[in-house]
Amino acid sequence: MALQSLALRFLLALASLLSAHGQEDLFNIQIVPQGTETCQRPLWDSRVQLAPDQENYKKNEEVMLSCPEGFQPSFTHVKCSSEVQSLTHGKPVHREVWTGRNSRGGWVRIRSSVECGEVLQVDLETFEISSTSIKLNWTCRFPDACQGMRAVCRLAAHSSPPCEAEEVNGEQMLHGQEGTLTCSPLQPFTEYSVTIDLPSNTTLFSWLFLTEEAVPGQPQELWLDPDRGSLRWNSLPSCNGEIIGYQLSITARNAGDSSVLETERLRLNGSVTEHRLPEHGPGSSYAVMIRGLTAAGAGPALMREFHTSSSDTPRPQDISCRGVRDIAPSQGTAVLPLRPLARPAEAAGEHQLIVAATHNGSVIESICSGQPQLLNDSVYLAAKLNLTGPTDFVLGDGSRGQGRHNAALRPGCDYTALLRLVRLSPQAEKFTCVCYSFSVVAGQAAGQWHGIVIGLVVLLAVLVVAAVILWFVLSR
Repeated sequence: MALQSLALRFLLALASLLSAHGQEDLFNIQIVPQGTETCQRPLWDSRVQLAPDQENYKKNEEVMLSCPEGFQPSFTHVKCSSEVQSLTHGKPVHREVWTGRNSRGGWVRIRSSVECGEVLQVDLETFEISSTSIKLNWTCRFPDACQGMRAVCRLAAHSSPPCEAEEVNGEQMLHGQEGTLTCSPLQPFTEYSVTIDLPSNTTLFSWLFLTEEAVPGQPQELWLDPDRGSLRWNSLPSCNGEIIGYQLSITARNAGDSSVLETERLRLNGSVTEHRLPEHGPGSSYAVMIRGLTAAGAGPALMREFHTSSSDTPRPQDISCRGVRDIAPSQGTAVLPLRPLARPAEAAGEHQLIVAATHNGSVIESICSGQPQLLNDSVYLAAKLNLTGPTDFVLGDGSRGQGRHNAALRPGCDYTALLRLVRLSPQAEKFTCVCYSFSVVAGQAAGQWHGIVIGLVVLLAVLVVAAVILWFVLSR
């Protein structure tokens, strides 16, 4: 009775120990009668291939394991044996135990199912793809199986004009257990294949990548169609990315009044290749800038100037600003004769009066088109006006408040005042400006110019009369 109780305790302890090994031990343990000299085929991953392939194996018979291409078993050589599991009525109960040979050549007990695992792991979440390169991180799970790995980067398909891409020299050897594969330099918006192979022509990894988009190239053709009164251009090829639109900037001047500037900035659809000019007519000149757009942004601009006259040569026209009245340096003021810029058919908008301490024509054009920031001493917003009719505006009679709002003019400085009207729409910005140019001369008094001019005319007349009399006397 005591012997049976002892045996029962032993079996309970053994059962507890077996459960601690984990449920997966069931794949490697079979209860066999004492004296059995064979082992049954283990219940492992169905992809694991055994050589020799049979249902029973002799004890201590070495069996080779393999997996499909790109996979590796956790052990390549295994064998089975038996060990005592328990005692029943004083007799030992044997079980089959499979062991595998480790990298050192020793045999260790297999405590879980043998499965086919990927030889090479590539982390798909850490791909770094730009317009010119591809980077990916790799890890070899079975270092012995990764000897001689080779990575190849190449074009996935042949390119065709006008988007011809050169083949990349992307072959490199991979060493170690982990690393980073980099393919560069690559073409934007182009499909590449990346493969990692073993010397036995076993493919461990293969993937297709599309590089990121880049800004498009510069437009090559832009011309004025005089019959249609429109600008035309050739569409850009989608070599660096899908062309989603064009940015067009047109600055127009009329020969009749060169003090008036009109700048229009538009965003056009990628399928558009023509735009009608505003108020196209003889004597008008246009400075045009066009650039393509992809998801990556705007590309380099093409700039052209056109003059609608009988001459075939485009002639840029200088700005000639209007004058002002009653400049008073001591008070820092000048009077501007302002007129509304909105046409009768258009809704009048808020007019801005911008002052710049310069006579530079290119600076004046950029101010009109709203490019510079009005946050410094040399360019500032003097007033916002709701003009409905002609009015005389006294420039410089305000205080030096925040933003130099209508600040007093400084003697000895050159000034250009711009009356600007801005009209905005979802696809366009239009700026219309009239410029007034003047200089504040120290000691100059308001209204003295008429006297100076009259005095100069009188002095010139006296000199002419004196010269005539002198010539007459000398000739006698």
